[in-house]
Amino acid sequence: MDTGRQSLWQEEPAARPRMADPVRTAAVRAVIIVAITLIQAMVAFLCTLAGSWFAFPAVLGTVASTVVATWGVLDVWVTRQVWVQRNGVRSQPSSTARELRRERRRARRRQRRESREGPSRVDRAAA
Repeated sequence: MDTGRQSLWQEEPAARPRMADPVRTAAVRAVIIVAITLIQAMVAFLCTLAGSWFAFPAVLGTVASTVVATWGVLDVWVTRQVWVQRNGVRSQPSSTARELRRERRRARRRQRRESREGPSRVDRAAA
């Protein structure tokens, strides 16, 4: 039954396509590592202000965690590059440029073949 009202839920197309699964996994991992690193940095800072004995181990842990966080962010970048390299960008429908390249390639091959063969036997007999 149509009441003439708009529904509350409306599907809208996504602005960007979804990330590939390996890239998304690496991104989630990197976000978690960076969040933990920031928490560790805050704990180290507050312990340093308070003059706690835990300040030195917290700073060492933060430095190590920063290295791991940098690796995590680079992992996202490398994973994305590898995924694009292996799977490429797939356009739907398939590009027409590929077919045009094939046709040009066939025409070049035909020209080379004709230039190699030279004048045909019939032309030589007439000469």
